Amino acid sequence: MPMYQVKPISGRHIKTDLPTCMYKLPNIHAPQGNSCTAEQAIQNGEVDPAVKALEARQDEIMKKLYDLKAAVEGLAKTVTTPDADLDLTVSSSLSSQSPSSTTFKGISDLDTLLGKDLGALRDIVINANPAQPPLTLLVLHSVLCQRYRVLSTVHVHSSVTSVPPQLLSCLGPRHADSYARQMFQLGFTLIWKDVPKLQMKFSVQNMCPIEGEANVARFLFKLLSPYPSDPALATLVDSWVDTAFFQLAEGSAKERATVLRALNSALTRNPWLAGPEFSLADIACYCCVLQSGSASSTPTNVQRWIKSCENLGHFSPAKLFLQ
Repeated sequence: MPMYQVKPISGRHIKTDLPTCMYKLPNIHAPQGNSCTAEQAIQNGEVDPAVKALEARQDEIMKKLYDLKAAVEGLAKTVTTPDADLDLTVSSSLSSQSPSSTTFKGISDLDTLLGKDLGALRDIVINANPAQPPLTLLVLHSVLCQRYRVLSTVHVHSSVTSVPPQLLSCLGPRHADSYARQMFQLGFTLIWKDVPKLQMKFSVQNMCPIEGEANVARFLFKLLSPYPSDPALATLVDSWVDTAFFQLAEGSAKERATVLRALNSALTRNPWLAGPEFSLADIACYCCVLQSGSASSTPTNVQRWIKSCENLGHFSPAKLFLQ
């Protein structure tokens, strides 16, 4: 039983309409004003010009976004590479020359050697001392540019106070499309830096740095052609490469004379140092002979071999550099 009763304040029941939604919007699917539906966009089998213009604008925006994405990924890869505190970007080049005139045995696969291209440019970063220019790498770079689309860039590290002009342009002039990194198959970045030994860095996560011009030259040559499958021939190539860098380039006058006699003897039997095929042994020995300054006083067979190397055209960068 209620405590007390109150009389009704109204004489009858009042019906109240409660809302069924927070707010209402007009139907956007119905034609209103100047808006058009899909049926209106296609008239007589032709797309409305306004829709065509919109599609073209969207394609242009997507292309710019793709270029921007590729550039950002390239910058991100550079930032994650050690020694990326670069002071000056000097030159970039895109090579579109014809294939190499020298026939290398076999063709190397970049995906197998360097890993799959996941969108970022596969960039080979080399730190070299300007007091000891790597002539062998300049020659290999020239041959790589004839095989692949190479984005070549030269930088100067803060540890170096001055670099001769010929070193700044040793990889060629800057290309107009160097910003479009997705156009290239391979990056070749040369950093002039005060280092005791030449260093190469490719993948920080998967590879340790490679030191020494001879070892870097072996790595780069494998991008052009596989090493000989015959163990004896592969050992012969490696032996000549070590001889070139440790005795011709760094040895005494007596050691250089001994190596030149060995070269002359080997070239008596074959046109090239490792047999009938041009190999890394020829590149390394030619550059070290040229750099040692003994090219003019070499024996007869070595003189003939030097002319054969120069006729290939690959050694122009090294030869012009020493002139």
